[in-house]
Amino acid sequence: MSVGKICVRTVHTASPDETVLEAARRMAREQTGTLVVLDLERLPIGILSDRDVMVRCVAERKDPASTPVSELMSTPVASVRETMPIEDALAQMATCRVRRVPVVDDRDRLVGVLSLDDVIELLVEEAGTIGRLLRHRS
Repeated sequence: MSVGKICVRTVHTASPDETVLEAARRMAREQTGTLVVLDLERLPIGILSDRDVMVRCVAERKDPASTPVSELMSTPVASVRETMPIEDALAQMATCRVRRVPVVDDRDRLVGVLSLDDVIELLVEEAGTIGRLLRHRS
């Protein structure tokens, strides 16, 4: 199965030039802990997490109202193509030691996000299907 079949297509994003305060308010409003930072052509250039805000801004006593997202975002971004097999995406996530990755199309433009939770949810559904099949076999 390809990444595009299970990734979440609704992605919350940020601009590298906006302030951390604006981004944090968006995170709170959208109830998300991660924003994908995009350039003007919708290419992922960074990830900003709520942990980045706490560790790199609050803990270091930076002013969130004047600190740009580009100063805190994690880079480089390890993205995966929507046509990539899930197994390959998991291997890349393990190599990069990340729990979520932006999903891009063939022009490297953002189309979704794949998280480890998405993969676990798929595995749980498939295990349930296998269980039902085994019960009916008897």
